[in-house]
Amino acid sequence: MALGGNPVFNGKNFRGATQAPPVPSYSHGQNQYGQPAWAAQPQMSSDQLQQMYNQPSAGPAETGRMTFDDVIVKTAACLAVLLLGAAITLFVAPGTANLLMVVGALGGFVLAMVNTFKKQPSPALILTYAGLEGLFLGGLTRLLDGLYPGVGLQAVIGTLAVFGVTLALFKSGKVRATPKAVRFFMVATLGYLVFAVINMVMVWTGVVHSPFGLSSSVHIFGIPLGVFIGVLAIGLAAFSLVMDFTSIEQGVQQGAPQRYSWTAAFGLTVTLVWLYVEIIRLLAILRGDD
Repeated sequence: MALGGNPVFNGKNFRGATQAPPVPSYSHGQNQYGQPAWAAQPQMSSDQLQQMYNQPSAGPAETGRMTFDDVIVKTAACLAVLLLGAAITLFVAPGTANLLMVVGALGGFVLAMVNTFKKQPSPALILTYAGLEGLFLGGLTRLLDGLYPGVGLQAVIGTLAVFGVTLALFKSGKVRATPKAVRFFMVATLGYLVFAVINMVMVWTGVVHSPFGLSSSVHIFGIPLGVFIGVLAIGLAAFSLVMDFTSIEQGVQQGAPQRYSWTAAFGLTVTLVWLYVEIIRLLAILRGDD
């Protein structure tokens, strides 16, 4: 898998795919039972040989390797569980929804770390992560949509649009995770994380009273700082999708074991959650500055 991309894919052994069994050797000599090697092989008629050669070669599914279809199905399963979790927080009482949002945020973070550094993917833990993130996103959407009606639907449409455009550009070959681009991504992401931590600490300590911290209280040329930060973050999340697609493509080409399609689905889910959060936060900042 691509190095330096989504940390979900790093440190995994994607080269140990289950290959088709080796063709038996017909060299002369003796086997372990003292019989000639040719005598140990069953005789096949010409019709049987012809039928064997006419059969299609084993595909990735038959040899236990990851396919794009596997990734699509498992990603769809993760998103379905995520939507179920979001639906729960959208229909319970407001106080319960806020509590579930906090539980989802904390639990999702813990399971994200566990799944990221776990050598072998666990479908149960990955689906549980998706459900917890659904609780968090549902609660966040309910909260922000109550303050700024319509931002939830706009964020969903925006997330789907960015995902679709990014996938189309990747498939066309116009966007690729080159080493130079990956290095820029890593530096920019580190800078963004430093800003996010500082901003969060300033909000918690009461230094900044705005709910979005420096993002909405600081203006540059009359535009909230959060708009610039949000556009950068959405760009980083979109490029993270490119690296996810690259890792999945390499995994399929290298014959990654089928179980790693869960890892690919988890990586895509993590990136889509990040992308949605950045889009809805940007929309809320823009609406709040009206």
